Amino acid sequence: MRIQKSIGVAILCAGLFMAAACTTVAEPETAEAQVPKAYLIAEIEVVNPEPYKEYVAAAGPIVAAYGGKYLVRGGATEALEGAPPAGRMVVVEFPSMAEAKRFYDSPEYTDVRQGRIENAISRFILVEGPAP
Repeated sequence: MRIQKSIGVAILCAGLFMAAACTTVAEPETAEAQVPKAYLIAEIEVVNPEPYKEYVAAAGPIVAAYGGKYLVRGGATEALEGAPPAGRMVVVEFPSMAEAKRFYDSPEYTDVRQGRIENAISRFILVEGPAP
């Protein structure tokens, strides 16, 4: 009888241990994890290549300072529907729409933005990504 109780207790303990081991606790989401990312999509037709290179060199570090990460920077394009892009395509990921706007409106970028405007024909479009 004593052996049966010991075996029963051992089985019960093993079951409780397995239940505890298989249970996962959800990590609380941070506010940052709940904010959708934003994507700056730019279509850029460079008309003055040499001065435009100065803009590119100056803009890159500013993008990074505001949390931006280049996902696409030039490269081959193929229009599947509609008119093809007039020039190169650039896609930059930002942590949020607010951060992307902070970049675009920042004094640092405002100082160099004119270099793009004067040396390229461009469209900048900001798109919010899906909610996490």
